[in-house]
Amino acid sequence: MPTLRLALCQVNPTVGDLAGNSGLVRDWTRRAADTGAQIVAFPEMMLTGYPVEDLVFRRSFVAASKAALERLAADLDVDGLGALPVLVGYLDADGPPQVSGDAEPGRGARNAAALLHHGRIVATYFKHHLPNYGVFDEDRYFVSGDALTVVRVGGVDVALTICEDLWQAGGPFAAARQAGVGLVLCVNGSPYELNKDDVRLPLVQRRAAEAGAMIAYVNMVGGQDELVFEGDSMIVGADGALLARAPQFVEHLLVHDVELPAADGPAGPEQVLADGLRVVRAEGGDIPPTPAGPAVTGGTIAPVADEAEVWQALVLGLRDYVNKNRFPSVVLGLSGGIDSAVVAALAVDALGPDRVVGVSLPSQHSSEHSREDAAELAKRTGLDYRVEPIQPMVDTFLANMSLSGVSVENLQARVRGVILMALSNQEGHLVLTTGNKSELAVGYSTLYGDSVGGFNPVKDVWKTLVWRLAKWRNADAARRGETPPIPENSIGKPPSAELSPGQLDSDTLPDYDVLDPILIGYVDGDLGRDGLVESGHDPAVVDRVLRMVDTAEYKRRQSAPGAKISMKAFGRDRRLPITNRWREDG
Repeated sequence: MPTLRLALCQVNPTVGDLAGNSGLVRDWTRRAADTGAQIVAFPEMMLTGYPVEDLVFRRSFVAASKAALERLAADLDVDGLGALPVLVGYLDADGPPQVSGDAEPGRGARNAAALLHHGRIVATYFKHHLPNYGVFDEDRYFVSGDALTVVRVGGVDVALTICEDLWQAGGPFAAARQAGVGLVLCVNGSPYELNKDDVRLPLVQRRAAEAGAMIAYVNMVGGQDELVFEGDSMIVGADGALLARAPQFVEHLLVHDVELPAADGPAGPEQVLADGLRVVRAEGGDIPPTPAGPAVTGGTIAPVADEAEVWQALVLGLRDYVNKNRFPSVVLGLSGGIDSAVVAALAVDALGPDRVVGVSLPSQHSSEHSREDAAELAKRTGLDYRVEPIQPMVDTFLANMSLSGVSVENLQARVRGVILMALSNQEGHLVLTTGNKSELAVGYSTLYGDSVGGFNPVKDVWKTLVWRLAKWRNADAARRGETPPIPENSIGKPPSAELSPGQLDSDTLPDYDVLDPILIGYVDGDLGRDGLVESGHDPAVVDRVLRMVDTAEYKRRQSAPGAKISMKAFGRDRRLPITNRWREDG
């Protein structure tokens, strides 16, 4: 049986950076070649980054992607890497965009992958299954491919597939079995959500059984706006055995030697197989010889605890949002409470203390312990700490306007927002807002006040999970002999906005241990009122919570982006009308 040394390049591209992404391919292909690799694969739409969204409709961008692919093939050859087959995702088109008046049936933009070899594009594949759920809108952008590409590489027939092809039964993987391939290369841009890694391995194993072939699955890593890609690339045998698995949330070169069945007979003509897919065959040409010495194994990485996984996702999402958008630093308000403490700790982990500014913004209602807790967090993390009292500014407003009650509470929050935005404008910081998913769900925030900011690291984190993350981060620091970043007082005290005397969140909201399960059922699970009550929740509390969620849609529509870590984040995952008279209580 032929042996191939596979190299899966789990890397972090940037949307729109064709030159930078091409440079990544060249650099990592060199690394792969230095290990003796004989075939190399990069993630879905590697050249353009993913998802490119409405850039698909710009014909100039499509043309630039295709030109970049041609240049990359030539550059790899000039680099002395032409003998090494390299699979790269990119944006292609064989017709006008589907939204244009001159659109043609069955033609348009394509989510594509190309095999580059000896300075040429020797094979291309167009994604067959196009996801159109959750964060995906691929039916809006792309035309489905109707052919499975099979390339003969090193005496092995290798099928090319892309991401969603793996998540749907039938189609390319069923056709791969009928085509008798020995290996399926699957390039991916599969976004993170908690415990998705537990789903991914069994899924790859099912497709290996369906294809009767080994699967090499390479996934991108990095943050792109609200999406985080965690990597978790892997190689699974035809019998379902996990052979190698890459770590999550870091760039990684996974190299592994595999024995594969030799291709049987000539490549042959086109065939029509499963689900009407044509099988298009191509010859890959000569590849580097099998390296001497013992076999190389990629190793497997054990999964981590849920809190560790979420923390890494949030850190990566924040770091890439800041760095890819070229912000020098971030600024946030430090209240002494749990949410701002967790956001500050995330920011320091993502960027380092020298790039994080924390501002205490006390009013007459800010307790002494909250001020002390904010200062203590700054001391523990080493961030740039400042104090800007807001009461004189609030008093100036009140001397010129007649306000009372909630209006005064909101005024305090808005003065804080003005100060943070002023520091942003003056010094170039990105403002981080700190409202958790529970608060966003029920509208427990002040527009243009505590909701102000350009990015929200905990936007998709329920309040009860915020506490769990804080405890995990402190325990992890203690385990490593470091100072826990978050003061115990911030974790243990009852949450409060401190906008009026003695105020607590529980004055307005149910306890979070009661609130979050209702919200998770309603928001993440799409349960209606009856389903929530049948699950054991108090009907009166359910009615109260659902009213708050339904009437807060206009606030959520104006909220800052933040990393998605759940099955249904606010934003692209959950799209509801603002003007909407439907209520679950009838």
